[in-house]
Amino acid sequence: MYFISTRGKERVTGAQAIVQGIASDGGLFVPESFPAVSAAEMEGMLGMDYPERAALVLGKYLDEYDSGELLEALRAAYARFDDGDPAPLVRIENGTYLLELFHGPTCAFKDMALTVLPYLLRKGCEIAGIKEKILVLVATSGDTGKAALEGFGGAEGIKVMAFYPEEGVSKMQKLQMCTTEWENENVIAVRGNFDDCQTGVKRIFASAEYAKALEEKGYRLSSANSINFGRLAPQIAYYFSAYCDLVTSDQIKYGDKVDFAVPTGNFGNILAAYYAKMMGLPVGKLICASNRNNVLTDFFGNGTYDCKRPFFRTMSPSMDILVSSNLERLVFELSGRNAGLTAERMAALSEKGRYSVSQEELNALRESFYAGYTSEDDTVECIYEFFSEYGYPMDTHTGVAMNVAQNYLKSLEDVVGAEERPMVVVSTASPYKFPQDVLYALTGNDVKDSFKGVKRINLLTAMKVPESLKAIRYKPIRFKQVVTPAKMFDEVLKFVNE
Repeated sequence: MYFISTRGKERVTGAQAIVQGIASDGGLFVPESFPAVSAAEMEGMLGMDYPERAALVLGKYLDEYDSGELLEALRAAYARFDDGDPAPLVRIENGTYLLELFHGPTCAFKDMALTVLPYLLRKGCEIAGIKEKILVLVATSGDTGKAALEGFGGAEGIKVMAFYPEEGVSKMQKLQMCTTEWENENVIAVRGNFDDCQTGVKRIFASAEYAKALEEKGYRLSSANSINFGRLAPQIAYYFSAYCDLVTSDQIKYGDKVDFAVPTGNFGNILAAYYAKMMGLPVGKLICASNRNNVLTDFFGNGTYDCKRPFFRTMSPSMDILVSSNLERLVFELSGRNAGLTAERMAALSEKGRYSVSQEELNALRESFYAGYTSEDDTVECIYEFFSEYGYPMDTHTGVAMNVAQNYLKSLEDVVGAEERPMVVVSTASPYKFPQDVLYALTGNDVKDSFKGVKRINLLTAMKVPESLKAIRYKPIRFKQVVTPAKMFDEVLKFVNE
């Protein structure tokens, strides 16, 4: 299968798309066409374990990769997850389910892809005949950084560099990143927010001067953010798997539609659900859940994407984003795959901070998506009430998604003929990654120390504390450097010279 740029100037193989990360024209790679998963293949998936399901989905896009080797790599990646099932589906009641994606090495959904990406990248280099060393750059709002560091730790011929907003991640997320032990990795704090980090990384990718400087050092760039299709593709698989689990547990019949509510920042996770729908998965409505940084809610409401607005630091920091990069892929599809128009819109976003889609496109958008946002107070209330009623502790991002999902269901009560469908809320992180905020939501008590928060949540909920989070309490902090966005590439050059 070939991949094309959303801005029209490049066509590459899957291996090349993964190694390159981003198109040379600044666009994002998308499949030239969406492969279909047939009813017969879906029936076959019902009896498969998770790695087999994921291998089937990924194999549809990455036909250059050996199917047996891909399955072996997926088995090795997901063997690192707790309890044998990397994406368990938990039934609550009344047709509501939680898809738990936090059982990997770093306790967040990014592990679902970033434990697999090192294989996809190394094999992609081999297939494409690329001999240079790889420098993986990561802009992170907290979870992607540690998941990438964990996934690529010790990888031969690959260096990883993560940039995070100095004040824009939780204390636990910062500790996870800054205590990493691998010598092929570097972590830098940036003065600003996630958008500053992401813009800086994109600027490095887009610069011919920077590319030449790295080439002289024997490196080529790749990305671990979801702008890289190799990051996005493994995420498509867990929507198929969740659907299969609903069928095999007799919660639905094959062909019934299912709604998914997804806490959304950079738009990669919910885009993966949309791609699953394009492949034939019976998806009903995709619920796009935002926090106070509700740029996406406004876009789905009025058709104008406007990032010139106040930026808020919230208790759900992985969603504190105003420029949702993966939305470009959806806008490309909405436009009828009009690369020229997509390029114009992205240029307007870069230059003026806004662009608009047509009313026809907006109507098409609303057919697949519902968007809403949650205030800090409502997030706290949702987490508290949910635990009080069901004994289930959620992290802050999942709390946002659950609240928006509940609001969506309430909005249907007065709609004549509204179809009732199962609702799967995507749970993206362990509550222990945000212990202070979760503890406050559950008890009203504040603690300054993250590990005291972990202990108290454990006493209150009896939920098992992940060993990986226990361990970082006593690890030395290796990375303390803070730079301005303008100095990011200087740090990149220093790192490759080491």
